Amino acid sequence: MNLRQIEVFRAVMLAGSVTDAARLLHVSQPGISRMLAHIELQVGLALFERKKGRLLPTPEAQALYAEVSEVYGGIRRVTELAEELKSGARLSLRVLTSPSTGLVAVPRAVALLANEFPAARIYIETLPTREMLVRLTNREADLAISTIPTDNALLASRTVGKWRLVCVFPKGHALSSKRMLHPRDVLNERLISFSRDTPQGRIIDEWCIASKVKTTSSIEVRSGQMACALAGSGAGIAIVDDLTARAFRSDELDFRPIAGSPSLGIYALTHEGFAPSVLCKRMIELATASLKLVVSD
Repeated sequence: MNLRQIEVFRAVMLAGSVTDAARLLHVSQPGISRMLAHIELQVGLALFERKKGRLLPTPEAQALYAEVSEVYGGIRRVTELAEELKSGARLSLRVLTSPSTGLVAVPRAVALLANEFPAARIYIETLPTREMLVRLTNREADLAISTIPTDNALLASRTVGKWRLVCVFPKGHALSSKRMLHPRDVLNERLISFSRDTPQGRIIDEWCIASKVKTTSSIEVRSGQMACALAGSGAGIAIVDDLTARAFRSDELDFRPIAGSPSLGIYALTHEGFAPSVLCKRMIELATASLKLVVSD
């Protein structure tokens, strides 16, 4: 018996007549009669006795109906599960983020995603790029929002935003009088620099070399957050990404764009061998919108 035959047989068992079964399924009575005759012919059993317009199920029909009820219960559970998955229930999303995108942009996107899919479980963690790539390739995460590109053949990459280098300094600093800074504006200032083995350090060094600017520094850090904290405390000025600068702008800290600083991508990374879930696709959309909003703040 196929699913349609099972549906007709179940309707007849429930309704007790061809007329009522046809009404239950919103089809014609002849269609029900033909299907019922075909079912009895196929199984080789008389399933009903006709008596005064009613169909009385035989013991064989009752035994068959018990199995049909289990099948129908399974179909109902599949339908319910599909609806739950559509709403995000039973689904989870593991999101990794770079430190700078994890300050404002990604949290905003996660908050919106959680409101849209309140039954879903969302895990978020800030990690260095190298660790994010390992997690993704090992299928220990579903999505990474990274400020560093990758050429890993196992990962799919999509640009979702941009970031630039800016200069952060204490509020009231002489640099605050300028709307746009130039590379040489940092020459005579005490600079807080990044370690050369960090992605930020490499990017800033390459940009300084290209701009023919030589910098000196007595304080070295490994994160934009620490650079901003030190600059806000009066330890010097620092070159950081604009996402971090915007997140740390306060009564103690200000920033300005730097002319000619490179515009670099922000990427949504997923595993190439697996299709992203509904949650993952929506998270990418929300992260893209959130990054645009942060830059306009």
